[in-house]
Amino acid sequence: MASALAGDDLSARSMSSGRGGWGSARFRDIWQTPPEVFERSQRHDTEEDLMWAAIERLPMYDRLRKSMIRNVGDNGKVVLHEVDVTKLGQQNKKQLLDSILKVVEQDNETFLRKLRDRTDRVGIEIPKIEVRFEHLSVEGDVYVGSRALPSLLNVTLTIIESILGLVRLVPSRKRKIEILKDVSGIVKPSRMTLVLGPPGAGKTTFLQALAGRLDQDLRSSGRITYCGYEMSEFIPQRTCAYIGHHDVHHGEMTVRETLDFSGRCLGVGTRYEILKELSKREKEAGIKPDPEIDAFMKATAMAGQRTSLVTDYVLKILGLEMCSDTLVGDDMRRGISGGEKKRLTTGEMLVGPAKAFFMDEISTGLDSSTTYQICKFMRQMVHILDVTMVISLLQPAPETYDQFDHLILLSEGQIVYQGPTQGVLEFFEYMGFKCPERKGVADFLQEVTSKKDQEQYWFRKDQPYSYVTVSEFVQGFNSFHIGQQLESDLRVPYDRSVARHPALVTENYGISNWELFRACFAREWLLMKRNSFVYVFKTVQITIMSLIAMTVFFRKEMHAGNLEDGSKFFGALFYSLINVMFNGMAELAMTIFRLPVFYKQRDFLFYPPWAFSLPIWIIKIPFSLMESGIWICLTYYTIGFAPAASRFFRQFLAFFGIHQMALSLFRFIAAVGRTQVIANTLGTFTLLMVFVLGGFIVARDDIEPWMIWGYYLSPMMYGQNAIVMNEFLDKRWNTQNNDTRINATTVGQVLLKSRGFYTEDRWFWISVAALFGFSVLFNILFIVALTYLNPLRDCKAIVVDENENTNKKESSSGKNIPGTDLPVRNSSDATNITDRPTGRGMVLPFKPLSLAFNHVSYSVDMPSEMKSQGVEEDHLKLLRDVSGAFRPGILTALVGVTGAGKTTLMDVLAGRKTGGYIEGSISISGYPKNQATFTRVSGYCEQNDIHSPHVTVYESLLYSAWLRLSSEVDTKTRKMFIEEVMELIELKPLRDAIVGLPGVDGLSTEQRKRLTIAVELVANPSIIFMDEPTSGLDARAAAIVMRTVRNTVDTGRTVVCTIHQPSIDIFESFDELLLMKRGGQIIYAGPLGRNSHNLVQYFEAIPGVPKIKEGYNPATWMLEITAPAVENQLNADFAEIYAESSLYQRNQELIEELSHPVPGSEDLHFPTKYSLPFLSQCKVCFLKQHWSYKRNPRYNAIRFFTTIVVGILFGLIFWNKGQQIFMS
Repeated sequence: MASALAGDDLSARSMSSGRGGWGSARFRDIWQTPPEVFERSQRHDTEEDLMWAAIERLPMYDRLRKSMIRNVGDNGKVVLHEVDVTKLGQQNKKQLLDSILKVVEQDNETFLRKLRDRTDRVGIEIPKIEVRFEHLSVEGDVYVGSRALPSLLNVTLTIIESILGLVRLVPSRKRKIEILKDVSGIVKPSRMTLVLGPPGAGKTTFLQALAGRLDQDLRSSGRITYCGYEMSEFIPQRTCAYIGHHDVHHGEMTVRETLDFSGRCLGVGTRYEILKELSKREKEAGIKPDPEIDAFMKATAMAGQRTSLVTDYVLKILGLEMCSDTLVGDDMRRGISGGEKKRLTTGEMLVGPAKAFFMDEISTGLDSSTTYQICKFMRQMVHILDVTMVISLLQPAPETYDQFDHLILLSEGQIVYQGPTQGVLEFFEYMGFKCPERKGVADFLQEVTSKKDQEQYWFRKDQPYSYVTVSEFVQGFNSFHIGQQLESDLRVPYDRSVARHPALVTENYGISNWELFRACFAREWLLMKRNSFVYVFKTVQITIMSLIAMTVFFRKEMHAGNLEDGSKFFGALFYSLINVMFNGMAELAMTIFRLPVFYKQRDFLFYPPWAFSLPIWIIKIPFSLMESGIWICLTYYTIGFAPAASRFFRQFLAFFGIHQMALSLFRFIAAVGRTQVIANTLGTFTLLMVFVLGGFIVARDDIEPWMIWGYYLSPMMYGQNAIVMNEFLDKRWNTQNNDTRINATTVGQVLLKSRGFYTEDRWFWISVAALFGFSVLFNILFIVALTYLNPLRDCKAIVVDENENTNKKESSSGKNIPGTDLPVRNSSDATNITDRPTGRGMVLPFKPLSLAFNHVSYSVDMPSEMKSQGVEEDHLKLLRDVSGAFRPGILTALVGVTGAGKTTLMDVLAGRKTGGYIEGSISISGYPKNQATFTRVSGYCEQNDIHSPHVTVYESLLYSAWLRLSSEVDTKTRKMFIEEVMELIELKPLRDAIVGLPGVDGLSTEQRKRLTIAVELVANPSIIFMDEPTSGLDARAAAIVMRTVRNTVDTGRTVVCTIHQPSIDIFESFDELLLMKRGGQIIYAGPLGRNSHNLVQYFEAIPGVPKIKEGYNPATWMLEITAPAVENQLNADFAEIYAESSLYQRNQELIEELSHPVPGSEDLHFPTKYSLPFLSQCKVCFLKQHWSYKRNPRYNAIRFFTTIVVGILFGLIFWNKGQQIFMS
């Protein structure tokens, strides 16, 4: 561009010379200008050469830390200066990356090639990894049927069977489930490998096995090698990176901080050694590298940096720059979106030095364009830098699928195809199946091995179709030329001539122990600051309790030196002890909250457990001093304890020891309990026991000999001894003792001996030392627990439906879920709604209803952040003049880019927006919408599948049907309706499966999605809203869901779905489309037509809009051509074009028609607000709670355990005390 501008300037100057001719001075000046430019360039090059020569003369250590970067000065000139890459500021990093990657999509490949060219130029080979797996099988033992359900009885039987099984008295009743069956193959570097397969095919287990992350409960056989080396010969966690599909992060940290910490802990791998050798060879060859490439490579090769240039690079390629300084967020804190969290999870491992990546479902929650861009960047990295990469995707769009070179297709735990993506269609045609023209290849591959979906792809019409099993596909592949080539490659062993492959890591951690400690300490300090509210609240809490204590035990009411007031001082000291002890209990919840991230990072070898626990211990010491100091300062003299300064500081030391001991004790309990329920119960139990055995409630002399060990093991005993001895051994308690029954000379000694406390002053120091000893012990036990204990997880149950004739086993990691023979079709093929067949499971009568909305707008109060930036409007509009209609028997898609207002519109129509300002009219079958009655006839499927975790699938549906169906529906009909809904949505095999928690146990994502739809369907609604029903599902699962939706519509119901960049066949299963653009405006509302003809015809008629390519996804094309960049290019507003179109006029006529009731019709009316009376509701809720408690064995077991143990211990501690009531 600069040269072009120079050319324009030259032309202008020559034209302005007028008639001066060739000999004019002005014309000669023009030709004298370029030499000056060249002279400046030569001077610049000379200066650059001199600076580089100076760097080259430095010692190797300094040379690797010095480079040159270009900065733009205040006068606009580019200045080259020398920098220390370990001290680059944020502005320098930004300028460097912006100069390297001006437009990321265009410049990233060029940048990576420059990196590779630099190493190739001096003959340095980049380390690469080839992964081989031969005859790999993975299996596990599980209970099936009702025996698999988690209940207290089943858990008790499991424990008993496990104990008896150890001595071989009882055979195990578990069944063996094969997850992977004798799979073999090669994953080579420089190839993008895609893993596809229907749900339960074993994709996650396959990736975990290759990454060395298999669950310990699973058994594996076969051989996995990296470059010919067994996994026992290196550290797989450091050599490769496994990216799971669960996003576990600290919500208090920003995106940049999360990536910086990850990069700091993972280290730089071989980058420093490569750079060292590279610098040496370039110096010998006299090669001067590109300054920007040199600066980048040096900055990313320095280990232990708090902030890294790699972080900025990853933020840029993953599209996270805009939210880099935004908190990640969690359930209690607003943060980044789900799609951004998914990209952050990917980036967390990309900043490390791994050369092999195994990525599981990294596109969940992302639109197809973002997924495409990420896969494009990954492809560039794989091809240019020789990275080994295997990615599992759910619904890859055709353009994303084309980014991959290699494909592994799994089904029922077996590899059906493994080879180039170009050869997969040839293989299936060889087997007799052909992908339709308007069908994505990935979608076809997900369904072709399914028993219920396979027949539609059979293309040998001259031969009768018969189901081709997965085993037959495997046999066919082995005889196919690609399969034979793979077998031939496996017979040739990997060359292990190199003594130790440089890509294989043998050290446990990426940086030194000191650097690990520094990194974890810095993060702990950051988290403490971000959670400052907790510490402020704890400080306020202990201050308030101090004020209460100082007023209750006021010094004017208590006098030292007499026995009567001695008990009051005892009470004040015990109360103080309890409060300081309970103040430490908050540590339990805070530690539990941190454990999920810790377990992930521990297993990935970010840091050892001691590096996690030591900073927590150290950072809490100042707070412990402060909280103990607040209590002592506010209560000591106001209550009237011993006035000597030495006694004050000794009391402070004792309480500090107690507080430190309490913090470490609760941390240890949290690490042992690992869940909130167990840890809270164990914490309460521990507090109870240490208080009872602490010497105040039961004196030492009253404890039976067989329980005296508990007295000496109780940390509270030492704390109690220290604080009472500090007080009662003071000289003001030296009043003469007149009671001859106790052998003591002073009142203070009498008080101590009567409660069994020690009277020698040395016991104060022994007790304080014991408290600090307990603190050290509990912290050591905390580290041990973190090292050896794993998170508690429930296995996903394998359920056998014993009512079925076929013994189908279902598991999230086991067998394939059978489909139903219901094709997805566009109802535009049908001529009349009444001609459509009634879908199965829709037998209860309902009233078809339409929904019309006209000129609807929605706004909220302007956020204060925007007002602070100069925005003057009072309201922020999210929807602008939106009009449309949804009719019975018509399936409508609500589509738009992120932020277009799809979910907002649906929430407004469904009445779920309780705040903000709504304008416009909404009518139901011609009558104004009444929210109280509308909720009875409508259903809403949220994007987040929220269900009770401890009930079964059938019980979830039964609960919904009980509360939402009319009381006139009898029990038999209700249950029949539920059964038919379950059959329609393919939930029968999961009938007795526990729902569980998302990402932890129970149902998989697509199973939960189908359950969400079923919960709404059993309510028999007339209008159903569905928010992203296919989000997070693979292509086949999405097809199953859409079949369900399609058949629901065919019964005459009104169904509206928001959809996020669907595949062609899913998109064209809709009848009508309501397309929105960012800002909440409609740009198309109308029928799709066959093969989306109406939609394409409408937009292609707009001048300047590019035509759709043959076979291209209309949904993708539609969003591309309506993007803001295209609007600016065309200088058009698609919302205005739609508002002026004939289509808009027809829609307004339809809305007008539907806004008036049909003659003879009546408005919706229900005699009661709820379907069931109050007592019936209570009965249903009682039953649900009964199911939930019954299916929560962990909670029940810990309750029973605690009750029994506490009962036994109390019986022993207070043994025969009831017979001694005559004693004092």
